[in-house]
Amino acid sequence: MQADHLSEAVIFSLVASHVALVTIDREPARNAVNAAVTQGIKRAIRLTDSMPDVWTVVLTGSGTRAFCAGADLKEVSAGGLRQLITNDGGFAGFVHARRTKPWIAAVNGPAVAGGFEIALACDLIVAAEGTQFALPEVKRGLIAAAGGLYRLPRVIPKQLAMELIATGNMISAARLHSLGAVNRLTAPGAAVTGAIQLAEEICANAPMAVRESLAISREALDLSDDELRQLSDQAQERVMKTADFREGPLAFIEKRSPRWQAS
Repeated sequence: MQADHLSEAVIFSLVASHVALVTIDREPARNAVNAAVTQGIKRAIRLTDSMPDVWTVVLTGSGTRAFCAGADLKEVSAGGLRQLITNDGGFAGFVHARRTKPWIAAVNGPAVAGGFEIALACDLIVAAEGTQFALPEVKRGLIAAAGGLYRLPRVIPKQLAMELIATGNMISAARLHSLGAVNRLTAPGAAVTGAIQLAEEICANAPMAVRESLAISREALDLSDDELRQLSDQAQERVMKTADFREGPLAFIEKRSPRWQAS
């Protein structure tokens, strides 16, 4: 497995057929987001979107001490807050970035503050048993301004989300899994392996159909049914023009696995 540094704090590698792994590599700092992380993730989004052979992306943090501890407060206190935000991607260059391909968060350690918000910004979450999540910003006179305040109430019951936001308390991966906010639980230390397995399941499907489907699903709670129907119709028109639209039914008729072209 060849690994490339997209910055001094972010590593990119191809780990399975059509699956890329992006790793925040600041384990001594609990993978906290600094300028190098932000620039590296920004490059990772551009790179994976531009690579035809990458269909799904797994995002993780190095080691098991933390998935990501949020913003690097040393950098913030030194006046570097603006370096942790991009105009198009928001915090870490990620939480508001438009991405065409599925991203899976592989959480092997605590995901707190901005780290939880990064996980919530992914399409799917795989977490190891024993890991915990929290939005503790209010404990420091701050707010979770990178999407956590509205994404968390969308994936767990509103009353519980409001409690977690107002108290800053931790919630376990197991409980989030029981509530549907974590897709899969793995053994301790095995979140990346579990996320890659999930990515491979996704990659067994037509990549263009997956991307178009997820693009609509991401808007499901923000747009009206009429707007979503229009987007669905437009997506269907685009998918019908692809080679994979013809390949899927043909493979079924011929009783073989499809040979997707991602076009």
